[in-house]
Amino acid sequence: MSSHHGSAAPYYFIPSPSRWPVLMGAALLLTMIGASAWVNGASWGAFANIAGIVCALVVLYKWFGEAIRESESGLYSQRIDTSFRWSMSWFIFSEVMFFAGFFGALFYARAVTMPWLSDLDHKMIWPDFAGHWGNAGPAGVVDSFTTMGPFPIPTINTALLLTSGVTLTIAHHALRAGHRGKTAFWLFATVVLGAIFMGFQAYEYAHAYSELNLKLTSGIYGSTFFMLTGFHGFHVTLGAIMLAVVLYRVMRGDFKPDQHFGFEGAAWYWHFVDVVWLGLYVVVYWL
Repeated sequence: MSSHHGSAAPYYFIPSPSRWPVLMGAALLLTMIGASAWVNGASWGAFANIAGIVCALVVLYKWFGEAIRESESGLYSQRIDTSFRWSMSWFIFSEVMFFAGFFGALFYARAVTMPWLSDLDHKMIWPDFAGHWGNAGPAGVVDSFTTMGPFPIPTINTALLLTSGVTLTIAHHALRAGHRGKTAFWLFATVVLGAIFMGFQAYEYAHAYSELNLKLTSGIYGSTFFMLTGFHGFHVTLGAIMLAVVLYRVMRGDFKPDQHFGFEGAAWYWHFVDVVWLGLYVVVYWL
């Protein structure tokens, strides 16, 4: 992932059998079970979800540490570098499809369900229902709430993420030019911007719950809002952790100007997160 040492690298490196994929699968299963139980009111759901996340992070730490040691010992050739690039590309594509499912649910609710429930036939069943986005539903079982607008926090967060994309690009160019100190500075700035983004989003959630009465249970609007922005925030957190690890490796001198896919893979992921946020900003907060 960072460098290989000429003839020391094998034609194609085949890793030994690993326990990490099985352990990661078990950790993710525990995470999802805990999350499902949590949102459905089970008392143990939060603990299971947090335990699953902690286990997943430990596995990632061990697994990626093993890959870094293999790379630094000269086992990775150009063929492995190509394999990593294809793997990261397909991983990001799977993330695109993940968010496409939630965007599709939002589109269906707004463009199909709302007009359908407010047509003449359904007016006889729910005469008071208004087919505008952000309503409390036709059955009257959802408490009234206020929708979330684009100002000021979402707009500030948009500026933060766009700026972080610029600082990350500057860091990449500095790395390619062999300026390690400059790379570390701009990469650190990127991580800080991501952390500030998450701080603002946490404040936004607190504001939504306490002052707008906007919750995950606030009908289809609340569920799509928190699922889309919440999963995006989770991805920002993971991306910031990845960049922090890359920053540590930059300071340690692992990367070379012509061999640094560990940096590039994290950068691809961060730029993907930026693009998803732009879609969220327009569709969720403006439209």
